[in-house]
Amino acid sequence: MDENITILEVSKYICLLDGIAKKSGMHLKMGDNFEEYIDITTNTIGKPPTYPTFRPDCSRLESAFWIVGQDQSGKVAHVQALRVNDLTATNLAEHLESLKAFYADPESRAGSGSSCACRAPTAQNISGIVAYHGDLWLRDDFRGQGLPSTLAGIGFGLAWAKWSPDFIYALVPTWLIEKGIADQYGYLNREAQGAVLNLPDRSVEEDDWLIWLTRGELSQLIGGTWLRR
Repeated sequence: MDENITILEVSKYICLLDGIAKKSGMHLKMGDNFEEYIDITTNTIGKPPTYPTFRPDCSRLESAFWIVGQDQSGKVAHVQALRVNDLTATNLAEHLESLKAFYADPESRAGSGSSCACRAPTAQNISGIVAYHGDLWLRDDFRGQGLPSTLAGIGFGLAWAKWSPDFIYALVPTWLIEKGIADQYGYLNREAQGAVLNLPDRSVEEDDWLIWLTRGELSQLIGGTWLRR
Protein backbone atom coordinates (compact mmCIF):
# COMPACT_ATOMS: atom_id res chain seq x y z
CA MET A 1 0.00 0.00 0.00
CA ASP A 2 1.36 3.42 -0.99
CA GLU A 3 2.04 5.47 2.11
CA ASN A 4 0.94 8.62 0.29
CA ILE A 5 -2.78 8.04 0.58
CA THR A 6 -4.93 10.92 -0.54
CA ILE A 7 -6.95 13.33 1.56
CA LEU A 8 -10.04 11.99 -0.24
CA GLU A 9 -9.28 8.46 0.99
CA VAL A 10 -8.75 9.74 4.52
CA SER A 11 -12.01 11.70 4.35
CA LYS A 12 -13.94 8.62 3.20
CA TYR A 13 -12.38 6.61 6.01
CA ILE A 14 -13.37 9.15 8.67
CA CYS A 15 -16.89 9.53 7.28
CA LEU A 16 -17.39 5.76 7.22
CA LEU A 17 -16.38 5.43 10.86
CA ASP A 18 -18.39 8.47 11.92
CA GLY A 19 -21.45 6.82 10.36
CA ILE A 20 -20.80 3.63 12.34
CA ALA A 21 -20.53 5.65 15.56
CA LYS A 22 -23.83 7.42 14.82
CA LYS A 23 -25.59 4.10 14.24
CA SER A 24 -24.41 3.10 17.72
CA GLY A 25 -26.05 6.20 19.15
CA MET A 26 -22.91 8.30 19.54
CA HIS A 27 -22.39 11.76 18.07
CA LEU A 28 -18.83 13.01 17.88
CA LYS A 29 -17.32 16.46 18.01
CA MET A 30 -13.72 17.63 17.71
CA GLY A 31 -11.93 20.58 19.25
CA ASP A 32 -8.55 22.04 20.17
CA ASN A 33 -9.45 24.15 23.21
CA PHE A 34 -8.01 22.12 26.05
CA GLU A 35 -9.44 24.36 28.74
CA GLU A 36 -12.82 23.22 27.42
CA TYR A 37 -11.61 19.61 27.23
CA ILE A 38 -10.46 19.55 30.84
CA ASP A 39 -13.77 21.04 31.90
CA ILE A 40 -15.57 18.25 30.02
CA THR A 41 -13.42 15.41 31.36
CA THR A 42 -13.41 16.71 34.94
CA ASN A 43 -17.20 16.73 34.98
CA THR A 44 -17.66 13.34 33.30
CA ILE A 45 -18.66 10.68 35.84
CA GLY A 46 -16.47 7.57 35.65
CA LYS A 47 -13.69 9.21 33.65
CA PRO A 48 -10.28 8.98 35.40
CA PRO A 49 -8.30 12.24 35.73
CA THR A 50 -6.61 13.45 32.57
CA TYR A 51 -2.81 13.21 32.77
CA PRO A 52 -0.58 16.29 32.40
CA THR A 53 0.00 15.36 28.74
CA PHE A 54 -3.34 16.97 27.83
CA ARG A 55 -3.63 19.59 30.57
CA PRO A 56 -2.98 23.14 29.34
CA ASP A 57 -1.50 24.14 32.71
CA CYS A 58 1.19 21.48 32.20
CA SER A 59 1.76 21.09 28.45
CA ARG A 60 1.90 23.17 25.29
CA LEU A 61 -0.99 21.94 23.18
CA GLU A 62 -0.81 24.04 20.01
CA SER A 63 -0.49 20.84 17.96
CA ALA A 64 -3.18 18.74 19.58
CA PHE A 65 -6.89 18.00 19.34
CA TRP A 66 -9.58 16.11 21.19
CA ILE A 67 -12.66 14.10 20.29
CA VAL A 68 -15.74 13.86 22.51
CA GLY A 69 -18.63 11.48 21.90
CA GLN A 70 -22.11 12.21 23.27
CA ASP A 71 -25.13 9.97 23.56
CA GLN A 72 -28.54 10.96 22.23
CA SER A 73 -29.30 12.90 25.40
CA GLY A 74 -26.09 14.91 25.08
CA LYS A 75 -24.21 13.20 27.90
CA VAL A 76 -20.52 12.42 27.41
CA ALA A 77 -19.91 8.76 26.55
CA HIS A 78 -16.40 8.87 25.06
CA VAL A 79 -13.26 10.99 25.01
CA GLN A 80 -9.83 10.76 23.44
CA ALA A 81 -7.04 13.21 22.66
CA LEU A 82 -4.05 13.33 20.34
CA ARG A 83 -0.94 15.48 20.10
CA VAL A 84 2.17 15.50 17.95
CA ASN A 85 5.84 16.11 18.69
CA ASP A 86 8.84 16.57 16.42
CA LEU A 87 11.28 13.97 17.70
CA THR A 88 13.63 14.23 14.72
CA ALA A 89 16.59 15.10 16.95
CA THR A 90 15.75 12.56 19.66
CA ASN A 91 13.65 9.42 20.13
CA LEU A 92 10.58 8.32 22.04
CA ALA A 93 12.51 6.68 24.88
CA GLU A 94 14.40 9.91 25.60
CA HIS A 95 11.20 11.93 25.21
CA LEU A 96 9.41 9.83 27.82
CA GLU A 97 12.29 9.59 30.27
CA SER A 98 12.90 13.35 30.16
CA LEU A 99 9.21 13.79 31.18
CA LYS A 100 8.80 16.14 28.20
CA ALA A 101 6.06 13.80 26.98
CA PHE A 102 4.05 14.92 30.02
CA TYR A 103 5.23 18.46 30.81
CA ALA A 104 6.35 21.39 28.68
CA ASP A 105 8.97 22.23 31.32
CA PRO A 106 9.49 19.24 33.63
CA GLU A 107 11.94 21.09 35.89
CA SER A 108 9.34 23.66 36.88
CA ARG A 109 6.08 21.76 36.45
CA ALA A 110 6.73 18.14 37.46
CA GLY A 111 6.32 17.39 41.15
CA SER A 112 9.13 16.21 43.38
CA GLY A 113 10.06 12.55 42.80
CA SER A 114 8.49 12.40 39.34
CA SER A 115 10.15 9.92 36.98
CA CYS A 116 9.59 7.79 33.91
CA ALA A 117 11.59 4.78 32.74
CA CYS A 118 11.11 3.46 29.20
CA ARG A 119 12.41 -0.09 28.79
CA ALA A 120 10.63 -0.92 25.53
CA PRO A 121 13.54 -1.51 23.09
CA THR A 122 11.81 -0.17 19.98
CA ALA A 123 11.15 3.19 21.64
CA GLN A 124 14.77 4.11 20.89
CA ASN A 125 14.01 3.74 17.17
CA ILE A 126 10.78 5.74 17.17
CA SER A 127 11.63 9.24 15.99
CA GLY A 128 10.60 11.87 13.46
CA ILE A 129 7.05 13.24 13.58
CA VAL A 130 5.45 11.22 16.36
CA ALA A 131 1.81 11.41 17.42
CA TYR A 132 0.59 10.40 20.87
CA HIS A 133 -2.91 8.97 21.28
CA GLY A 134 -4.23 9.01 24.83
CA ASP A 135 -6.88 9.75 27.44
CA LEU A 136 -9.10 7.11 25.81
CA TRP A 137 -12.29 6.44 27.73
CA LEU A 138 -15.60 4.81 26.79
CA ARG A 139 -18.65 4.71 29.04
CA ASP A 140 -19.70 1.27 30.27
CA ASP A 141 -23.00 1.13 28.40
CA PHE A 142 -21.24 1.61 25.05
CA ARG A 143 -18.75 -1.18 25.61
CA GLY A 144 -19.06 -4.60 23.98
CA GLN A 145 -20.30 -3.11 20.69
CA GLY A 146 -17.02 -3.12 18.78
CA LEU A 147 -16.62 0.65 19.11
CA PRO A 148 -12.94 0.83 20.15
CA SER A 149 -11.73 0.26 16.58
CA THR A 150 -14.23 2.78 15.22
CA LEU A 151 -13.39 5.51 17.70
CA ALA A 152 -9.63 4.98 17.61
CA GLY A 153 -9.81 4.86 13.82
CA ILE A 154 -11.39 8.31 13.68
CA GLY A 155 -8.50 9.59 15.79
CA PHE A 156 -6.03 7.90 13.43
CA GLY A 157 -7.66 9.42 10.37
CA LEU A 158 -7.70 12.93 11.78
CA ALA A 159 -4.08 12.59 12.94
CA TRP A 160 -3.06 11.52 9.43
CA ALA A 161 -4.94 14.41 7.83
CA LYS A 162 -3.39 16.97 10.19
CA TRP A 163 0.15 15.67 10.64
CA SER A 164 0.88 12.58 8.49
CA PRO A 165 3.07 11.21 11.32
CA ASP A 166 5.93 8.76 11.04
CA PHE A 167 4.57 6.92 14.09
CA ILE A 168 1.50 7.01 16.28
CA TYR A 169 1.65 5.46 19.75
CA ALA A 170 -0.26 4.97 22.97
CA LEU A 171 0.61 3.87 26.51
CA VAL A 172 -1.82 1.37 27.98
CA PRO A 173 -2.07 -0.73 31.16
CA THR A 174 -1.56 -4.49 31.12
CA TRP A 175 -5.28 -5.26 31.48
CA LEU A 176 -5.99 -3.61 28.11
CA ILE A 177 -3.42 -5.93 26.55
CA GLU A 178 -4.76 -9.02 28.30
CA LYS A 179 -8.37 -8.30 27.32
CA GLY A 180 -7.44 -7.65 23.70
CA ILE A 181 -8.69 -4.07 23.76
CA ALA A 182 -5.37 -2.73 22.47
CA ASP A 183 -5.85 -5.04 19.47
CA GLN A 184 -9.34 -3.65 18.97
CA TYR A 185 -7.91 -0.14 18.75
CA GLY A 186 -5.98 -1.28 15.68
CA TYR A 187 -2.43 -1.13 17.03
CA LEU A 188 -0.21 -3.84 15.58
CA ASN A 189 2.92 -3.57 17.74
CA ARG A 190 3.46 -3.78 21.49
CA GLU A 191 6.24 -3.91 24.05
CA ALA A 192 6.07 -4.08 27.82
CA GLN A 193 7.38 -1.36 30.15
CA GLY A 194 6.93 1.41 27.63
CA ALA A 195 6.44 3.87 30.48
CA VAL A 196 7.11 3.01 34.10
CA LEU A 197 5.69 6.30 35.31
CA ASN A 198 5.68 7.80 38.78
CA LEU A 199 4.03 11.18 39.42
CA PRO A 200 3.66 11.32 43.21
CA ASP A 201 1.92 14.70 43.30
CA ARG A 202 -0.83 13.30 41.06
CA SER A 203 -1.02 9.85 42.69
CA VAL A 204 0.10 8.25 39.41
CA GLU A 205 2.08 5.03 39.50
CA GLU A 206 1.85 3.10 36.24
CA ASP A 207 3.70 0.41 34.32
CA ASP A 208 2.26 0.81 30.83
CA TRP A 209 2.81 -1.04 27.60
CA LEU A 210 3.93 0.84 24.51
CA ILE A 211 1.69 0.15 21.50
CA TRP A 212 2.27 1.75 18.13
CA LEU A 213 1.78 1.92 14.38
CA THR A 214 4.32 2.93 11.77
CA ARG A 215 3.44 5.32 8.97
CA GLY A 216 3.11 2.41 6.57
CA GLU A 217 0.86 0.46 8.91
CA LEU A 218 -1.34 3.48 9.48
CA SER A 219 -1.59 3.93 5.72
CA GLN A 220 -2.71 0.33 5.31
CA LEU A 221 -5.29 0.73 8.04
CA ILE A 222 -6.78 3.82 6.42
CA GLY A 223 -6.53 2.69 2.79
CA GLY A 224 -7.21 -1.00 3.34
CA THR A 225 -9.75 -3.14 1.56
CA TRP A 226 -12.35 -2.85 4.34
CA LEU A 227 -12.72 0.82 3.37
CA ARG A 228 -14.09 -0.29 -0.01
CA ARG A 229 -16.66 -2.78 1.27
